[in-house]
Amino acid sequence: IRSDPLPIGITAESMSTPAISGGTGFFTGFTRLCKGLAVVLVCGHIAVQFFPSAVTYFALIPARTIPFAWNLITSGYVEQSIYGVVISTLGLLFIGKLLEPIWGSREFFKFIFVVNLLTSICVFITAIALYYITRLETYLYMPLSGFHGVISGFLVGIKQIIPDQELPFIKIKTKWLPSITLLLCIAISFWTLEATTYLPTIISGTYISWIYLRYWQKKPEAKLRGDPSEDFAFSTFFPEFLRPVIDPIASIFHRMLCGRSNTSNNGQGYNLESEPLPGSDSIEASRRR
Repeated sequence: IRSDPLPIGITAESMSTPAISGGTGFFTGFTRLCKGLAVVLVCGHIAVQFFPSAVTYFALIPARTIPFAWNLITSGYVEQSIYGVVISTLGLLFIGKLLEPIWGSREFFKFIFVVNLLTSICVFITAIALYYITRLETYLYMPLSGFHGVISGFLVGIKQIIPDQELPFIKIKTKWLPSITLLLCIAISFWTLEATTYLPTIISGTYISWIYLRYWQKKPEAKLRGDPSEDFAFSTFFPEFLRPVIDPIASIFHRMLCGRSNTSNNGQGYNLESEPLPGSDSIEASRRR
């Protein structure tokens, strides 16, 4: 317990809860990494507008992924529509200036890279499966690209860090942002065919980012990986009346993904079923408050 007073101008509330606007002015405080990635998104959009053939080399086309394997990485940074590049750029800048100071630039970039790559792999597998089911070659030759998988992953990061903070004006807690986004995308896909092409990327990006934050993200301050708290369980993405049905299904994937990590954490003296070591989760507890 600290006995010395807090510095002038800093209160306990300001230390415990990160501001959803990033702590500075609404249109300021963007990190250097986010601005650099925003330039990549804008330049990628401009490139495919002036050189449409570039889509063939940078977007994910499942029939051509085997020789052009780099598409699994580049496709996430190429926005083909003006609406996509605007939403992705704004989402990167505004959400990034909230997440990057908490995670650190290296971890933030690692999150983007891993979620983008694994999301592209999931979309590739989905397209191949749909082709074998329907025998429609559209699934093989449709160029798929966009940063929206990572943006949906950012929403999962917000759910983890500030789950109980309400959004201004609409009075919705941030922990429901990923679920509401998925529901809206599914609903819109029934009305417009274009939205259907975004749906696999958004679903995969949401799930992959949750797996990364739940099981893989390193936390040096607590000497463990992931976030084992009940507030970040998979069933928390669903309404409470569905959780008794979701929990048994989610436990199967938990044993597959986290069986060994539980053993290693217990070996280090951190038991998920007991009290943590003194000071091991002080930063996590502060962030939860």
